[in-house]
Amino acid sequence: MAQISSTEKPQMQQIDLNTLNLQQLTQLKNQLDQELTLFQDSLNTMKMARSKYSASKEALEHFKPDWNGKQIMVPLTGSMYVPGTIKDANNVIIEVGTGYYVENDVESAKAFFKRRVEYVQTQMEKIEHLGMEKSKIRDAIREVMEMKLAQFSKEMQKKKETE
Repeated sequence: MAQISSTEKPQMQQIDLNTLNLQQLTQLKNQLDQELTLFQDSLNTMKMARSKYSASKEALEHFKPDWNGKQIMVPLTGSMYVPGTIKDANNVIIEVGTGYYVENDVESAKAFFKRRVEYVQTQMEKIEHLGMEKSKIRDAIREVMEMKLAQFSKEMQKKKETE
């Protein structure tokens, strides 16, 4: 018996897929396809964020306290840099989200980026788990749809034979 159920969330109910007609199964499958696409888009966005946080942490790993007065190129955009000078090699300014920046010492900034990488990784794992569950449900729906189509085809074949 093909069923959709979730024991993790009490507000969800169990559905016997065999009781749904083809139109309902198709709608449910399409909804799951949309959710899976959204999950994949979210994963891609999170991978980019994780990569940026990792790159920031890695850049700070190479930072040296004796770099005061050192000339550097400061990124204004992804493709535009301007010359600059490091005034205080013990402190950096980091973006903490939604356009807010804070000044931190280098070790605190490294710890911040490490926490961000770990947080994003945890969220990615949750989304991947949900995606696998939804994919299994979609596969179960496909099986029931194929079974119902085969059954319908047999019924149509019998009708033709009796006519």
